[in-house]
Amino acid sequence: MGHPPSKFARVFQKAKADGYLIVAHAGEEGPPEYVTEALDLLDVNRIDHGNRSMEDMDVVNKLVERKIALTVCPLSNLKLKVVTDLKKHPLKRMLDKGLFVTINSDDPAYFSGYVNENYIEIQKALDLSKEDIIQLAGNSFNASFLKMKEKRKMLEMLSEYINGYI
Repeated sequence: MGHPPSKFARVFQKAKADGYLIVAHAGEEGPPEYVTEALDLLDVNRIDHGNRSMEDMDVVNKLVERKIALTVCPLSNLKLKVVTDLKKHPLKRMLDKGLFVTINSDDPAYFSGYVNENYIEIQKALDLSKEDIIQLAGNSFNASFLKMKEKRKMLEMLSEYINGYI
């Protein structure tokens, strides 16, 4: 809060010019306008969190149109009181709106939860379907910065797992 992405535009421009992929932390505690700034001013490749995007359908539509991944961290959202109860977390609504969402951990030692715990707790809280979990897992590989060959390999392994066990 109080530190919008625009405050860091020059640093991000330099990083992009130097060939770095651009990821910004936006829309967790800060308003949806921070997500807009991350998209328009920082020209991000991915956004960490982005939960508050759901408060502005123009932001949601822009994220969907640009296929920008959001790395959502349910347990840190709970600990930071971005949500007061995981049952009220916007993740399912984000999926339903077509957002490119992934489940992640955020400083697991501090926020008490590695990736598996985040998946388990949000699945229980929102009663996510197998299809939702499969989509989230696939999204995580598609949103990664792996080379295409490696992404395809990981997605193939996911598909084999699903076909063999689910």
